Amino acid sequence: MTTRVIIVDDQAMVRAGFAALLAAQSDIDVVGEAPDGAQGVELSRRTHPDVVLMDVRMPEMDGLEAARRLLEPVPGVTHRPRVLMLTTFDVDDYVYEALRAGASGFLLKDAPPADLIAAVHVVASGDALLAPSVTRRLIADFAKQRPAVRGKHALRLKGLTERETEVLTLVARGQSNGEIAQTLVLAEQTVKTHVSRVLTKLDLRDRAQAVVFAYESGLVAPGE
Repeated sequence: MTTRVIIVDDQAMVRAGFAALLAAQSDIDVVGEAPDGAQGVELSRRTHPDVVLMDVRMPEMDGLEAARRLLEPVPGVTHRPRVLMLTTFDVDDYVYEALRAGASGFLLKDAPPADLIAAVHVVASGDALLAPSVTRRLIADFAKQRPAVRGKHALRLKGLTERETEVLTLVARGQSNGEIAQTLVLAEQTVKTHVSRVLTKLDLRDRAQAVVFAYESGLVAPGE
């Protein structure tokens, strides 16, 4: 199955480089490029991509606002692509807010080409790009600056079983399904089922939002 991608970045050379790299993959189709967030939103509405590569800092409309508009569309708009944030900074408040809004992760612009290709595949599959240690550090750093909204999330956490709470805790610590399976001595498919139930019960879109929820609720503390 071919993954449809658009690239939104204010630097023409970055767009061209990413487009050439991704278009060379047999299972990726670059269906458009845009130089700012506003045009990126309009382009996404027209082309219905599976994944949007979104720069964080752009003129006219930054990547955060554009991501919000794509992930929380106005009534009548049903298409919601996966959004992968691109940044030159390894810790950036914009990226944290984008994860809270539902972005599926972020990638540094200077990451190796293979990482970009893998990131598109990961996000397109419905998972979140949370493996790099820098992502966990970003979320932990900004969680320290925000008091845990325990009251707001307490009732939602109570809806989880003990096992589901264990799984959410390990997801928040950056473990993959395979690693969680080893830690809890479960089959990986069982872990996948637990993760799916956690997302459904907490009304979360993917693992990225699950990690943010775990930190903000106080279930997991930075530095643990």
